[in-house]
Amino acid sequence: MSNDQLEGIFSEIESLFGAHQSLVRVVLSGRRRNMQTPHERIDMRPVLIKNSMQIQLTYSDGRAMTTKNYAPADTPLPSLLRAGYANILLEQTCGSVSVRITKKGEPLIHRTSEKKEQVLEHDRTKSRLLEPSDPFLIAVGISDKEGNLKPSKADKYRQVEEFLRLLTPALASAISAGHIPAPSQEKPLTIVDLGCGHAYLTFAAHQYLRGQGLPVSVIGIDVRTASRDRNNEIAKQLGISGSIEFRAEEIADTSLTKADVAIALHACDTATDDAIAWAINAGSGLALIAPCCHHDIQAQMNEIPEPWSMMTRNGIMKERLGDLLTDALRMQIMKLHGYRVEAIEFIGGEHTPRNLMIRAVKTGATADSAEQQRYEQMISLWKIKPALAALLSR
Repeated sequence: MSNDQLEGIFSEIESLFGAHQSLVRVVLSGRRRNMQTPHERIDMRPVLIKNSMQIQLTYSDGRAMTTKNYAPADTPLPSLLRAGYANILLEQTCGSVSVRITKKGEPLIHRTSEKKEQVLEHDRTKSRLLEPSDPFLIAVGISDKEGNLKPSKADKYRQVEEFLRLLTPALASAISAGHIPAPSQEKPLTIVDLGCGHAYLTFAAHQYLRGQGLPVSVIGIDVRTASRDRNNEIAKQLGISGSIEFRAEEIADTSLTKADVAIALHACDTATDDAIAWAINAGSGLALIAPCCHHDIQAQMNEIPEPWSMMTRNGIMKERLGDLLTDALRMQIMKLHGYRVEAIEFIGGEHTPRNLMIRAVKTGATADSAEQQRYEQMISLWKIKPALAALLSR
């Protein structure tokens, strides 16, 4: 039955895609169980090139972005729909269809009648989610007073844009699958940014989602009182204090106990573990965690199991292996606590070149005993104890 359902929705997507005059974009992302996709994410949209309609297809191989243009009839949408992607989003000027394919191969479908604008310009800057003239970008110092992007903040602006491009489909999928309650004015979507710092991404999530018509309530947590005061003042200037606030608290000791979405981007070392532990204990439906430096596990890598000494005798390789062990164990612990977890690419911050993000959705699924055994075998082999495990055992 599920195959018939899938083919039915695939055929519908193909039919809607064929109405090019109303097509806004198509996004394919995520990976179905036991399937391997050709790229992590594919974006398609109509563009006008020399007065001829083309479909622009964009994807990343982890190093560079590749863009190809196809005649509409030649676009490989049918094969890509069946290539193993778990999330499908098609937007038209009159509404959208989003599909999440479950582990059992069943499509969960969500439809909206929200109107969108079709943008046909070939210039890639037209696809920005936030214009540099947005008041919040001026207020936080990414753009100048005239609304022009500051050259020194170009990397930060790209990070903000990339974050929103990761957040939006993940959030839509979690809501459509019922992992996060559909937000309303009475019960808005709650988001916490753990270790928010200058709050570029905190404000970005608030402004973009609110601009999409989504009721939100956002809280930024940072230990520094100066950050709290600065960010609250910016919120006041923008007139948004009613739906965004900032607190000066340690992540591990914050008075906040619940949020639908937990964000922690480039929190240093075990501050990342504090954020993950908070998300697990709070039962957050979606967590987006971009780790920063990793010292905890590296410091414990004293008894190296053979033949791994071939790698760890080189300091830089030992450090990188420690990074991978740390994040793999974090992901496994989240899996054991009922999360579906993926490692995806994300832009590094100004203080770190690391470009990994942990994306986790709380499905409540019970991990099988083999997953617990793998975790125990790994920590036994390396004689290590992850900080996250210690936090969750308290």
